[in-house]
Amino acid sequence: MTRVHAIRETALTPTPAAAPAKLHLFSVFHLNLAFSSIEEKERATVIERCYWPLLALAATHGPIGIEATGYTLEEIEARDPHWMGRFRELIGQGKVELVGSGYAQLIGPLVPARVVAANLKNGNETYKRLLGVKPTIALVNEQAYSGGLVGHYLDAGYRALLMDWDNPSAHHPEWPAEARYLPQKALGADGRNIELLWTNTVAFQKLQRYAHGDLALEDYTRFIAEKRGEAPRALCVYASDGEIFDFRPGRYRTEEKLSGSSEWSRLAVAFASAREIADTKFVLPSAALSLGCDQTSALRLETPAYPVPVKKQRKYNLTRWAVTGRDDIGINAACQRIYAALVRDNAPEMEWKTLCRLWASDFRTHITDARWAGYCRELTATEERLGTGPAPAPASVRGMATEERFIDIATPTLFARLDRRRGLAIQSLVFSGDDRPVIGGLPHGHFDDIALQADWYTGDCVYERPGEPKITDLEWAETKVQRPCCCKDANADGDVIVSGMIPTPLGPIEKEMRFHGDCARVDFDLAFHWDEWSKGSLRIGHVTLLPDAFDWRGLTLTTHNGGNAPERFALFGQKVEHGAPVSFLVSASCGLGMTEGWAELSDGKHGVRIEVDRETAPLLALLTHREVGGSLFCQLMLSALELDDTSRPTSYQDVNGQRTFRRFRFSISKPLRPF
Repeated sequence: MTRVHAIRETALTPTPAAAPAKLHLFSVFHLNLAFSSIEEKERATVIERCYWPLLALAATHGPIGIEATGYTLEEIEARDPHWMGRFRELIGQGKVELVGSGYAQLIGPLVPARVVAANLKNGNETYKRLLGVKPTIALVNEQAYSGGLVGHYLDAGYRALLMDWDNPSAHHPEWPAEARYLPQKALGADGRNIELLWTNTVAFQKLQRYAHGDLALEDYTRFIAEKRGEAPRALCVYASDGEIFDFRPGRYRTEEKLSGSSEWSRLAVAFASAREIADTKFVLPSAALSLGCDQTSALRLETPAYPVPVKKQRKYNLTRWAVTGRDDIGINAACQRIYAALVRDNAPEMEWKTLCRLWASDFRTHITDARWAGYCRELTATEERLGTGPAPAPASVRGMATEERFIDIATPTLFARLDRRRGLAIQSLVFSGDDRPVIGGLPHGHFDDIALQADWYTGDCVYERPGEPKITDLEWAETKVQRPCCCKDANADGDVIVSGMIPTPLGPIEKEMRFHGDCARVDFDLAFHWDEWSKGSLRIGHVTLLPDAFDWRGLTLTTHNGGNAPERFALFGQKVEHGAPVSFLVSASCGLGMTEGWAELSDGKHGVRIEVDRETAPLLALLTHREVGGSLFCQLMLSALELDDTSRPTSYQDVNGQRTFRRFRFSISKPLRPF
């Protein structure tokens, strides 16, 4: 199937033609009682101060869209069933349209495909049970989108998605500017497409600023009026939180103070004033889809440089819910273990609902101390009930000590050279069937670009903290080697195990590498015996491609970001820097979820596969790809920790409630299936 991802200029004429031109305004208020910084005891207050006024706004100035998770609706029903009754009435009157999202607000590109599907299924069942309707439009959770999610929404019965325009369009300069005002189609990883409505970051922030008294009414209405065009357009005037008006969640120190006047009254004034602007009309989100253009090709929102588009400013990226927070990677690993147990035990649907809620994004950002403690207790109790838990420290390897700097490893399936002076970094690795090494090290001065004039390794670890010296494992390793020819306990299949202890200023790093004899594969098992963990970035297992081993023109990266179908990104001519910092506060720009546990780099003939033990630590993949001075720099890093405004490093759990080490397990191998 040929896939066309560009918007054709001739495809922007709306059908049917409308005269006079109108600006179709629509809104979607996001309700979330699991909001990270709202204590459970405050939920009734949120319903009173925020959710009832929202229904009043819809009754007098609707139609509007309201999006809520199934969990939020269950919480409202338990505390205020009259609100739910009024919500049903307004839906029946056409004043409100229910916009779906799933049972919990989880980040689809970070969880296995089966969990995404379960979340949408349980969400739809909750909507039907409590409201008697099933939504046809969904707001992508945290607007963290991947091509793999499209198939899930289609299979769950959704017709269209709401997604941010600003961030995807910044990576698609070929898109015409007018496309932001018309519905489009998004192309999924499985070849299917879904209708698409754009949200607008500036528009919803303008409305927030007016409601909070930071923008004059005439300035707000001027902004709306300026969005009118010669042809019909659709503009989403709001697609954000409903809990920030007449209530302050307390997430940021910079939050506006509550003013003396009602912010919901100001919203009513804004809606009424916008309605009086000539050639404007408020519609339900689904009605805005009627402006769909004669577009024969669907858009691919993601790019190699930006594989998972996210809402608003660049500080919002996939690392936010994967490797930051208090202990994102620890609690995500716990959820992965619970997931494995549910699959193993063919668990009932209620268990899947619990898992979806435990994997929700709000436990991974600005969660309060009380809610964090309660969450950890529930997560621990769930693991104990299902018989899961973190793996113990790796057992010490018995073998012969070596003092050689370079260690050559040969098995029936591979040949590797390790540099003991550089913490057992892989200098070169050749898989059986290949005529040359595919990964390894690149020496100082290999690249002409001064930014890349350093030594580059495979298998090393780098920890960076603001204002502190960099810590690496590129030091002499106290090393033992267990070989079939000299150790009676060696495996009969020809495996070779190399273990090393590497000192660092924070404590030792214990590294074990198993070189398999029956398959072209190297397993890594790392234990960080550090007493101190602070804010910073920890990237491990750097996999550096050797440029002479690959045809750069055919190089692709393939992985899963929450979908059933793998996503493939062509890298030729692309500059990709997922690990580049956004600012002093945010250490990475993007990432890849590897939600089925693997990623592959391949040119069709040669390749390398990276697999992650997600039950130990669901590491995030960060890709760097640049063509420099006649050579190629392509490196995949595995991130265990990043820095952003949510970072408050602590521990989810360990032996006796006190973490003594952190463990990471991954492997590098030859791809298993034909290219």
